[in-house]
Formats: sequence, C-alpha cells, structure tokens
Amino acid sequence: MNVTFRQLKLFLALSDTGSVSAAAQRMHVTQPTASMQLKDVADAVGLPLYDVISRKVHLTEAGEEPMLDQWEAFEQRMAAIQGMARGRLRVAVVSTAKYFIPGLLGSFCDRHPEVDISLEVLNRDQVVTRLRANMDDLYVMSQPPDDLALEDDILMPNPLCLVAPASHPLAGQSGVTLEQLAGSRFVLRERGSGTRMATDRTFKQHGFAPANWLELGSNEAIRESVASKLGVAVLSSHALGSGAADARVVVLDVVGFPIQSQWHLVWPRGKQLSPLAGVFRAHVLARMQGGAAGRPP
Repeated sequence: MNVTFRQLKLFLALSDTGSVSAAAQRMHVTQPTASMQLKDVADAVGLPLYDVISRKVHLTEAGEEPMLDQWEAFEQRMAAIQGMARGRLRVAVVSTAKYFIPGLLGSFCDRHPEVDISLEVLNRDQVVTRLRANMDDLYVMSQPPDDLALEDDILMPNPLCLVAPASHPLAGQSGVTLEQLAGSRFVLRERGSGTRMATDRTFKQHGFAPANWLELGSNEAIRESVASKLGVAVLSSHALGSGAADARVVVLDVVGFPIQSQWHLVWPRGKQLSPLAGVFRAHVLARMQGGAAGRPP
C-alpha cells in the first residue's frame, strides 16, 4: 500500500473532524484537492474508507482500523528514532498472569509515562482466540497452542501445586499419593484453562480420576473454596497469595507435584513487533532475568 505521509494526515484529519471540508481546512488545501487525495488513498487500499451520509462522514470498517494502525505504527517508529517509547501497547494475558503482569506494566510505565496500555485479562480460550486473530501486540500464557507458529520467550517457572485446607489430615505429611486423595472433592479450573490442561494431563499420566469435582472459573474462588474446606485443588503458586488469610490453605507434598510449567510471552511468527512492543518485550525479559528464584522483581 503506497500512501504518502500527507495523505495519511489528511485521512486522520477526516477521521477527527467528520467532514471533508473541515479536513481540507485543517490541512490547508482546497476541498476538491482533499477529495481527490482521499480517493487516491481509498484506491491504494482497494476498499472504500468512508461513506458520506446526510453530509456527515462515517468511516467504513476498512477505514477505521488499518489506516489508524498505520499512523500509530508511524508514530512509534518516529519515537523509537528519537529514543522514546510512546503510543498504545496492547497485551492479552490469561487470568493467572494478573498476579505479576501489572507489576511489569507498572515499572514499564514508570520509565515510559507517555505509553497507553490496553490490558486484556481473560481465560486461556479467549486469549488464544485473540492470538489467532492477531488482535494484540503480545500475549502471556502458560500453555501456548501447539497448532500455531509462534515466537516464544519463556519468562519464568509457573509451578502448579496441590493445595488443601490447613486442617486436612494429610497436611504436613511427605510423599502423599494421588490415591490417598481419591476420596477428596477436587475444585478445578474450567476446561480449556492452562491449569486445567496441565492437571488433566498429570492425572492421566498417573492413571488417576477424582471421584467428584467442582469446576470454578477463577483462582480466587478456588482458593476460597479450599480454605472453606470444600475440597482440594491444583493452583499456580502465583495464585496462592500470602498473609494470615491464606494461612488457611497449605501446599500438600504429593508425588508428581508441583507440576512444572512455564510462563510464555508469545506473538505470531512472522509478525513484526511494533517498536513499542519491542521495547516492552526487552523490558520484561530484563526484569525476569533480574528476578530471584523465578519470581518477578
């Protein structure tokens, strides 16, 4: 697509003002000139970029995203040349990552206060859907899909622990087997979540099937259910928390646990990261390398 810088500015003026004449005035050109240049932009894209209804401009779907994204990418490239990071960063993460991602974003924004952040915290299936549609700059999850070609940075360990109420009769014992927990209710994450996938895989490897279980969609609800003696559960160590309230939950020493998994920072292979996404990636990797014992600093 061959669009000049001035044509792009004219289209953005059209988007801001909602009028060809107002856009022409802002860009100090005549209305016929503005109309001709906007037609050239649409011809270059190959699709209509706007409609005029009752003398008001309405951007089409083709006009809303690609052109504005192109401008944003241009701004980021110019900022990168000047040694700055600015623009909008879009990150989608699975829900368990919310325990450490805000800290990374916070330290990044401290260094780059002109950056706008769009953070989506979703379940794994929803994050994978966004990944397939290339809706964000970067994605954080523990179980990347196998059927997608991805660029993949491993950030740090994500051990999955088997937890129980502090009063559980097996608390404090070593070498507990899954068979000893066969009569316990398991409080599990929903199917499709990274934790559930790893749990089901481990159960299958050990030939184990819980006698009964309960599915919940959030780590907080599961942790509270365990604390309330509703059952035992498999949770990421990042979701266990700390303090007196969480002393009601203990990690059991169970054979095969903790399940070893990793946190991944991924994006589609072949996608060129924006300058801002590249700066954020470098920031995350530096912070992870500077952390202690696999915990983000």
